[in-house]
Amino acid sequence: MLRPSAAAAFRSADPAARGAMALQQQHSLPRSTTAAQGMRCLPSTTAAFRPANPAARGAMAQRQSLAPPTTAAQGKHHHSSATASRPTGPAARGAMEFDYFVVIDFEATCERDSRIYPQEIIEFPAVLVDAATGGLVSSFRTYVRPRHHPRLTEFCSELTGIRQDQVDGGVDLEQALAMHDAWLKEAGAAKDRLAVVTWGDWDCRTMLEFECSFKCLTKPSYFNQWVNLRIPFEEVFGAGRRNLQEAVAEAGLQWNGRLHCGLDDARNTAYLLAELMRRGATISITGSLAPPPQSEPEPQPQPQPQQPPVNRSFSSCFSGAVAADCYCYCYCYCGMAIRRGVMATPGPMQGHCFYICGNWTPSLGPVCPFFVWAA
Repeated sequence: MLRPSAAAAFRSADPAARGAMALQQQHSLPRSTTAAQGMRCLPSTTAAFRPANPAARGAMAQRQSLAPPTTAAQGKHHHSSATASRPTGPAARGAMEFDYFVVIDFEATCERDSRIYPQEIIEFPAVLVDAATGGLVSSFRTYVRPRHHPRLTEFCSELTGIRQDQVDGGVDLEQALAMHDAWLKEAGAAKDRLAVVTWGDWDCRTMLEFECSFKCLTKPSYFNQWVNLRIPFEEVFGAGRRNLQEAVAEAGLQWNGRLHCGLDDARNTAYLLAELMRRGATISITGSLAPPPQSEPEPQPQPQPQQPPVNRSFSSCFSGAVAADCYCYCYCYCGMAIRRGVMATPGPMQGHCFYICGNWTPSLGPVCPFFVWAA
């Protein structure tokens, strides 16, 4: 209960005076005041501290709604609440370079203790992360049908958990890239305001670049630069060799899902990204396929056209340009322009044209096993 003097002050015409008097009266309660009596003054105190500016109230509500990502001590992750507090300091400057981060983790054809030529992407996953909050916005996945090794090895299925019927019902890589672009557009992520994030350089520098090159595909330009999350992770936790699962555990997070499932790996990488942002790590571009700028470009020598060798079993019909029956192959597996030849050995294929490795030499033969019959 308020004293009579305080009740008289509330009859004042000045609203500010009434609020100030309520705050003063609440602080002047005697020690014998009960909890129930004190609680009746709390709404007035809260109103006195409520910002009059609606924009300020909105900013305050937004700050209160941001929560750090769940750690191992706090329990499992939940997709709806996997957000991080707004980064400050150097991380804020790095994050504000972009509106979104796109976390990817490709899975590709593979074999135990050997290398498949060419290796092809079979799972194309991505997770969209808000660069300001670290919150997971949306996820994407499509399975990709391999062209050169359409049957998955037993080891590949065991490692990735991908079944043969999933890749059989998948799309080709060109369509997967188009679907990924459409997903980003639907999510409102502008291509010039996002950065690709990976755990390592393999996904963008090696796998996607290699497959797009030998299949003559044009990939979106944002895949030409990326953030290798190993680098900001080592800024926070120190250098050392760790795989993704070990890094997640070292950051105090719990692993969610199946190891080597592309989408699960991408989600765990996104949680790790949010945790690094919360700890103040700098998140900026670490790798790029673009050549470094030159202040004074030097004249490049003009390469002389190289004539393919001619021997008993290889009679070249290379004309300097790849014909239309090349099935759109422009490069062999080692990244060189393919060579075209005609089979001279007597037999059922004599006279048929084919395409082979661009590094073919008479003494060593082809460097990579690329070989395609012309139509």
